[in-house]
Amino acid sequence: MTTTVNTHNTSGSAPAAPTPSAEGTRAYDLDRAHVFHSWSAQGALNPMVIAGGKGSEVWDFDGNTYLDFSSQLVNTNMGHQHPAIVDAIKAQADILTTVAPAAANLARGEAAKRIIAKADSHFGKVFFTNGGADANENAIRMARLTTGRDKILSTYRSYHGNTGAAIVATGDWRRMPNEYSRGHAHFFGPFAYRSEFWSNSEEQECERALQHLERVIVSEGASTIAAILLETVPGTAGVLVPPPGYLPGVRALCDRYGILLILDEVMCGFGRTGQWFAWQGFDVVPDLVTFAKGVNSGYVPAGGVLISESIANEFETQVFPGGLTYSGHPLAMASIVGSIDAMDAEGVVENARTIGTDHLAPGLAELAEKHELIGNVRGLGVFWALDLVDDRESRQAVSGGVILQLKKAMLARGLLPFSADNRIHVVPPCIVTPDQVAQALAIYDEAFTEVEAGL
Repeated sequence: MTTTVNTHNTSGSAPAAPTPSAEGTRAYDLDRAHVFHSWSAQGALNPMVIAGGKGSEVWDFDGNTYLDFSSQLVNTNMGHQHPAIVDAIKAQADILTTVAPAAANLARGEAAKRIIAKADSHFGKVFFTNGGADANENAIRMARLTTGRDKILSTYRSYHGNTGAAIVATGDWRRMPNEYSRGHAHFFGPFAYRSEFWSNSEEQECERALQHLERVIVSEGASTIAAILLETVPGTAGVLVPPPGYLPGVRALCDRYGILLILDEVMCGFGRTGQWFAWQGFDVVPDLVTFAKGVNSGYVPAGGVLISESIANEFETQVFPGGLTYSGHPLAMASIVGSIDAMDAEGVVENARTIGTDHLAPGLAELAEKHELIGNVRGLGVFWALDLVDDRESRQAVSGGVILQLKKAMLARGLLPFSADNRIHVVPPCIVTPDQVAQALAIYDEAFTEVEAGL
């Protein structure tokens, strides 16, 4: 299909709405008639129709193009339709489209080799899954089996997926209707801007958060705890960059009490923070690492658990009681190989780091100086959040209505945003260019100006 793409509207006003195309109308009608959407009351939905994409842009059937600063669900780290990944999938499809997980397969071995090479010698094996939720599910299972303990500690500000143990490990509201898994307890991680510990500095926040965690460990019974499960940088909860010393402090507590450390890198891994793995920027080495999303930009569903040598060795003679029909699916594995090789060849991780340091950090800080709605800016690489407030002194979060107004204003100007609670998350693909960041910053500026004028 030939698509006419619109350029960014710099006038500050929304472009005139085109007449809906037949294809767009058909896609929308089919969705509303037959598709059941996640995390939604079905009758209230009005989904955006996306027809295609390339790089950091997507478009609809009516010729409207949008900068994708959501990366969909913060997973298209290599952007849309990257030729190296698409070609790898096509080439594998000509060789072998599927194979049972019990067999050895070249694509699977090559994918595991590349993932381990981006970690360090501490890790020896990869267990492949269909996505991030079942990666966390299986990491929890490994921790329980190798320690002989049951309990998993995780933070209230977290999301780990929508399967049995993963959703109960999750801290936010999505856990509450789904609490059918046993052996979970929660604690508060550090978040200096909205501190639970009455801290007045990052150092104090770190110290008090670690003290709180140790009190929870002791109170829950250290001998009952198999693992502490943390997002290295909590994503959906607000891009909560841990203060210096926190993750090494958690590692030290785990070592003191014989607890395993699982780091969830489903959202923050594979370039998102300007590192191959986010934990590599925090002077800590976990026992298990879960991943998905950015490992292949979601082109084919894939995830996995990166397993330390010591834990992998536990299952040399002990059977691991878990498996998935599509574990290490050849098309998914080929997409991982294509993605990692392209990231290396194109310096994508370095680009994400530079974009964060040289463009997003100063650009978003300038935006915050200009707009009173922005109470706090935080992030790394291409992983940022704007914490929006009614009042900077009280830090009272804005209402959902304000977020909806901002999203509408951004979409009207050609930017697809990501929002969560009272925040706008700035999460473009790792391949985003400085010019695209400048274009997005201009759109954010216009949208905030428009919404603030109406408040």
